[in-house]
Amino acid sequence: MQRWRGYEAVPGGFGRSVVTIGVFDGVHRGHQAIIGYAVKRARDAGLQSVVVTFDPHPAEVVRAGSHPAVLTEAVRKAELIEQLGVDALCVVPFTPAFSKLGPEQFVHDVLVEALHAAVVVEGDNFRFGHKAAGDMALLARLGRTFGFTVEEAPLVTEDGLVFSSTYIRSCVDAGDVRAAAEALGRPHRLSGVVVRGDQRGREIGFPTANLMCHRYAAIPADGVYAARLVRGGDQGTPLPAAVSIGTNPTFNGRERRVEAYVLDFAGDLYGERVSLDFVAHLREQREYTGIDPLVAQIEQDVAQTRELLS
Repeated sequence: MQRWRGYEAVPGGFGRSVVTIGVFDGVHRGHQAIIGYAVKRARDAGLQSVVVTFDPHPAEVVRAGSHPAVLTEAVRKAELIEQLGVDALCVVPFTPAFSKLGPEQFVHDVLVEALHAAVVVEGDNFRFGHKAAGDMALLARLGRTFGFTVEEAPLVTEDGLVFSSTYIRSCVDAGDVRAAAEALGRPHRLSGVVVRGDQRGREIGFPTANLMCHRYAAIPADGVYAARLVRGGDQGTPLPAAVSIGTNPTFNGRERRVEAYVLDFAGDLYGERVSLDFVAHLREQREYTGIDPLVAQIEQDVAQTRELLS
């Protein structure tokens, strides 16, 4: 997959293409359907498929301080898009100046001049241009002017629910990682660098990997989870892990942390970038009256994790 930073970086002789545009945070089942449709449409027509996305999230530029929780970091999002068979990914820096492009200018500059779009594929809720003034009807009219067609990819629904990034964020925020996985088509993943903590887990026989995550990462609700820890990208062997998210109330903690106890693992993870794929929520965070009841509960958590992931 070719990758470009900015539509100005598209090679002049790239040729005509089938394009789909969106933030695509999560690359969930709905996104997969739209992108997959664009890829198939391009192959059938002998054209190149292009995904256009944005960095940073447009909400942060349009309404500073409103950056939503991020389901997939930029590198992970690109990997997932590539796995769908896309020929090229164009990441457009979403600057204040770019946000002021009107719908017509956006179409002319990005779709016509840069990408030579023959077909544009979107969902029916697609909006574009300054203040999201453009919709599918306007896009179709501009297509007739500039010589491209607009095709609507069907939305993915289940029991009347339309899968969306907003819905998945709400699932993660509530700790419902099973529902999030159902909408994503895979477990919700949280990545970070393993840093040193208070060493309390090691002292009680359950050493944990403490993850320092991206500031906007979509971290599940406080609680204990069964997850799989992945080292070295998707090529690594997933390791079963019991994960605690919260402030360690038994030890009067104040800082919210993500701590993973990796079952049957004696290695050193400090400084490594690892990922956690969340499988199930086990219980809420609780405060214990001493070390012994806490250890007894952790032993139950580990046993439940082992059973779920075996």
